[in-house]
Amino acid sequence: MGATDETTVSERGGVTIPSEIRERFDIEPGDKIRWTVDDGAVRVEVVHQREGVFDDFEPAPMGGDGASAHDTTGAER
Repeated sequence: MGATDETTVSERGGVTIPSEIRERFDIEPGDKIRWTVDDGAVRVEVVHQREGVFDDFEPAPMGGDGASAHDTTGAER
């Protein structure tokens, strides 16, 4: 069995993650917490959101010369 800790829910529904848990799971500012409810139990999962996540990303060519822009309907602006 793991350690037990308590935090208080704020008026806006926020909680502070205890420092021991933040350190153990390498939780940093900007990371997300995913909440899952299953059969009355709550599961919490850390979704790391690190800067530079797309550093090796190679953009795919979309055609065109890049000189024109389009809105969300595809119409040229």
